[in-house]
This record gives sequence, structure tokens and C-alpha cells, in this order.
Amino acid sequence: MTMAYQGAVQSADEQARRQRTRRVVMASVAGNAMEWYDFFIYGTAAALVFGELFFPKGTDPLLGTMGAFAGFAVGFLARPLGGVVFGHIGDRYGRKLALEWTLGIMGAATFLIGLLPTYEQIGIWAPVAMVALRVLQGAAAGGEWGGGVLLISEAVGGKRRGYFSSFSQLGVAGGFVLSSGVFMLAQQLPQEAFMSWGWRLPFLLSVLIFGIGLYIRKHIPESDEFVQAKKTAKRGMPAVEVFRRYPRQVFTAMGLRVAENGGSYIFLAFALAYGKFLGIPNDVMLGGVLASMFIELGSLVWFGHLSDRIGRRTVYLIGSAGLMLAAFPFFWLVQTKEPMWIFLAFFLGNTVCHAAMIGTQPAYFAELFPPEVRYTGLALGHELASVFAGGLSPLIAMALLRKYESATPVAWFLVGMAAITVITLLLTREPPRQESA
Repeated sequence: MTMAYQGAVQSADEQARRQRTRRVVMASVAGNAMEWYDFFIYGTAAALVFGELFFPKGTDPLLGTMGAFAGFAVGFLARPLGGVVFGHIGDRYGRKLALEWTLGIMGAATFLIGLLPTYEQIGIWAPVAMVALRVLQGAAAGGEWGGGVLLISEAVGGKRRGYFSSFSQLGVAGGFVLSSGVFMLAQQLPQEAFMSWGWRLPFLLSVLIFGIGLYIRKHIPESDEFVQAKKTAKRGMPAVEVFRRYPRQVFTAMGLRVAENGGSYIFLAFALAYGKFLGIPNDVMLGGVLASMFIELGSLVWFGHLSDRIGRRTVYLIGSAGLMLAAFPFFWLVQTKEPMWIFLAFFLGNTVCHAAMIGTQPAYFAELFPPEVRYTGLALGHELASVFAGGLSPLIAMALLRKYESATPVAWFLVGMAAITVITLLLTREPPRQESA
């Protein structure tokens, strides 16, 4: 009778744990998707709209797009600051509180972008206001990723951490799919209506997204691992502790991030502008991005699962070395101007190479740092690299295209970013698995 009772209790506890894990995974994915929708919508608009409406271009159409991508880069400059601020909040006062703040700031900034007057209406104040709001977006994004990852990685055991943690990246990929899909729908308007007011609709929708995301995050439990670590944590500055005790881990995370982040924004932002340069219809390029990212929702989870079986480092190497091999074929396929080959190009870049890295990244990074500074460590390693990787890569690529009128230098640029990550992997060891989440 006693054994039966104990078995029933254990079964009930296991069922409750599984239900809690499912709830946390769903909340993390949904909240991340809402927030990254806001952040990614700027990249799509920068490639297709903002150069013409907000940044003076003179007689060179590529110059206005470069200005829009410069504003894109400014958002990345603010991401490390957001990582420090919200990492401190997350490590000291709770993951939930930090994530509620990042969502609120991101939603407000995105909504206001949708209300901005253009350069023709208010002159230089249009790009100034755009850049200021992009800074707020960047700061919020800098605090978002680490918290979204920790909601899951701290709620599951080490044996399946790669699989479950990869679900947090569904929010990132899902946010891009959502933003691209909404932008494609807006583009179905007549061109004059789209350029006049239609492009604003995806930004104004953020007020609805903010409400949904905030409701979801209000109803998730705080991480048990954070609660336990808080009892014994020292009351210092997490950012100082991270650089004092774990500098190698921070630089490792930064090196791992270069290929993933830099490559992804070449495929997701610059490629749209390159397609426009070649005269390829926007719908074809956006369709290729959207289809590849939709399939990536499944492939990144599979790669996360694979990292539990053969190791984080091995799977990450598949993605980064694959990016080196795919750099030139990607642009060759786009240059055919044939939708089928363009879709294949985005499949190689996003669904395979990017997915292998982004699906492995949450568990890999979480296992680099202890709980008491984990939010800050993840945020700093992730966001410092984003400044010169994702933030500058579309701008550098546009500058190379403008100078050489060829994608060949951009392909070499991709190879260089991938090489940095490959070298980082070869110089580091597999992180130890932390069996107790």
C-alpha cells in the first residue's frame, strides 16, 4: 500500500513537471515570437521601403538603402546595453520581470515607428526619430534573448536540454516568419497605397502583439533554478562578475555568434536588397525567405535534439562549416532569378546552416555560465557579437555591392564570418552538461 502510494505520488509529480515544462515552452515561444516580430520588421522595411521614405538618397538608389541599414546597425549597438541592464534585472530580481520590460519597450518603439512622418514631411527629423526608436528596439532585444532561453533551459533536465531549449528559438524564427508574412500581405496593396500608408500596418499591429505577449508572460512561473540561486547569490554587479570570472566563456559565445548572426542578416535583410538590385520581384525574394524560415521551425528543433545525441560543438560545426561551403552557391542560385533556385538558396542558408547553429545555441550558451550570472553572461556574449556581426553585416554587404556591383565580395565576407566561428569551435571544448536544471 505504501509503495503504491509512493508510486502514485511520483507519477503525479512527474505529470505536474511535464505540464509545467509544456507551459513554460509554449510561453517562451509565444513571447519570443511576439517580440522578435517587432525587431525583424525593421530589417524587412529597411531593405524594401525605408531607404526611399526616410533616408535621402540623391541620385543613387543604393545610398538610401545603405542609410536605412545604418539605422539597422544602430539598433545592434544598443543591444549590449540592453543585455547589461536587463541581465542585471533578470539575475537579481527575476527572469519574468526583465522579460515583461523588454516586451513593453519593444512594443512601444515599434508602434511609434508606424506613426513616424517621412523625410519628405519633416526632413532630417524623420531619420533622427527613426534611429532613436531603433535604439529602444535594440536595447529591448538585447535583454530578450537570454531571458527567453532561460525560461526553458532552467526548467528542463540536462539530458534533453538541447531539444527543449531549441524551442526558444522557434520564437526568433517564428517572429521573422510572422513579420515577413504580414509585410507580404501589406505589399498586396497597390504600390502607391503601400508606399503611402500600407507599410505602416505591420508596425501598428505591434500594439496587439504587445497585449498578447504581456498576458502570456504574466502567467508563467519564475525559474526554480533562479529562485534557488538567488538565496546564495552575492549582491554584486552580475556584469562585473561575468567579466571577472568568466571572460573566456563570453569570448567563446561571441565567436560562436559571428557566423550565425552575421550570416542570418545577410540572408534575411541584405538578400532582399540584392534581389531588388537584380530586378527580382519582392514577392519572390520574400517568399523564399518565408518558406525557408517556415521549414526552419522544424529543422532547428531537430538540430537541438541532435546536439543532445552527438554534442553541441559537433552540430554547431556542421552549421558554421556548411555556411563556408554555401556562401558562393547562395548568390549563384539567386542570380538565376528563377524562383525554384532562389528558394533552394534560402533553404541552404537558413533551413540547414543557420538552423544547425541557432538550434544548438541556447543549450550551448546556457551551459557556459552558472545560474547566478547566467542571464547576464548569455546576454553579453550574445549581444556584444551582434554589434559587429548582425548589426554591421547588411551595411558592409551593401557597401561592397555598391562599390563592386557584384555579390562575389559579399560571398567572401560570409566565408570570413563563418571561418571565425569554425576557428572558435576548434579552439574550445564541449561545455559540460549540467544534469540538474
